[in-house]
Amino acid sequence: MSDMTMGASDRATFTDMKESTQEDWEKIGGCYREFAKGHPDRILEHLKLLAGDFGGFKVDRLTHCLQTATLAHQDGKDEEYVVCALLHDIGDTLGAFNHADIAAAILEPFVSEENHWLVKHHAIFQGYYFFHHLGMDRNLREQYRDHPYYERTLEFVSKYDSPAFNPDGEILPLEFFEPMVRRVMAKPKRSLYKNISSEAEA
Repeated sequence: MSDMTMGASDRATFTDMKESTQEDWEKIGGCYREFAKGHPDRILEHLKLLAGDFGGFKVDRLTHCLQTATLAHQDGKDEEYVVCALLHDIGDTLGAFNHADIAAAILEPFVSEENHWLVKHHAIFQGYYFFHHLGMDRNLREQYRDHPYYERTLEFVSKYDSPAFNPDGEILPLEFFEPMVRRVMAKPKRSLYKNISSEAEA
């Protein structure tokens, strides 16, 4: 049942959360679990918003994401890593000033700590290649030199992110990656609401 077809009796009764009841939250929880099932679809639809947005680059942002994921896949990276590569710039539309944080927040419930860290910090690491052209410090990544995920993130930006602006390079279509996104995002590993989501599968 969608929100559009729900009657008043199917909705919570409170107008102030302090007055909510167990029955209210059973109704809300049921709706939440149904809504959560569509999460991968909403992610994929939002990723498509990057199509046609070149931002001055030789390829649009969606093509860049697809090519980054293609390079990672062709290099034998596992499915979770490839999904991180695909979604690493999904925050560009909503987080013009912190796109990596947006992408990392979306991925955090579903991926390992090292992959989450990689996505969250990739913008600082890739800055080595261009920050100096903008009057910024290209060596900002050096603050993380001793971090256990430094080399992992360095590899990501140097082998997959940085070279993925080639309009003549091989680019697998989004349809190829869609099943991977659905599998990786099928069940949260780390989330405040992990147990609620798990009940949907029982």
